[in-house]
Amino acid sequence: MKIKQELFHFFESAGIKVQYHSQDIIYMQEDDANNLYLITKGRVRVYVISANGDETTLEILGKGRIFGESSFLQNSSRPTTVTAITEVELISCHLDDLYPYLNESKELTVSLLQMMSQTCDYLSSLIKKAYTYNRYEKVASFLLEQINSNPLDKDIFNNTLTYTHEEIASLVGLSRVTTTKVLNEFAHKKYIINEYKKIIVLNEKALSLLLQKK
Repeated sequence: MKIKQELFHFFESAGIKVQYHSQDIIYMQEDDANNLYLITKGRVRVYVISANGDETTLEILGKGRIFGESSFLQNSSRPTTVTAITEVELISCHLDDLYPYLNESKELTVSLLQMMSQTCDYLSSLIKKAYTYNRYEKVASFLLEQINSNPLDKDIFNNTLTYTHEEIASLVGLSRVTTTKVLNEFAHKKYIINEYKKIIVLNEKALSLLLQKK
């Protein structure tokens, strides 16, 4: 789910526009959680860093998505690190400045609540897949989720996903080599077209059958 374009003006009124270059860190795990962010352009990577420095990607977010929800909790710290993948434009809002607009717009309030609920569902789904899905099911599930998440999104027009193999690997918890092998097998079976930084889903039904027993 994404924040509708017609609701962006609430964030613009409450916050400030900020820009980041590719690979810039927007905030670090354990930083104080003060602001909420709306993406108006580009994509960011949300990930956690273990004590020994290993990184686990949780999600890649694009235009219309919110991140930094931990700022809704008083005196909280960031549970994740967020880095810009591309050139990124954000609106950064302190919650005290956003609250008056939540009172003004029921649609804005409902949208934020729905997005936070969706985040909880997504994290529960990640845990289930990590422990019960094999490599084919993990990749198939990811492809189906992406093309069905917002069919009007220009980034997934005609079932086209603009992800690299490395990005998909980090999101499904597999190595890049294993992910590439699975995608190549799917391409051989004509489930997808596998191109450079682009995957086109051709056969949703075949991918869905891989998950039928889940």
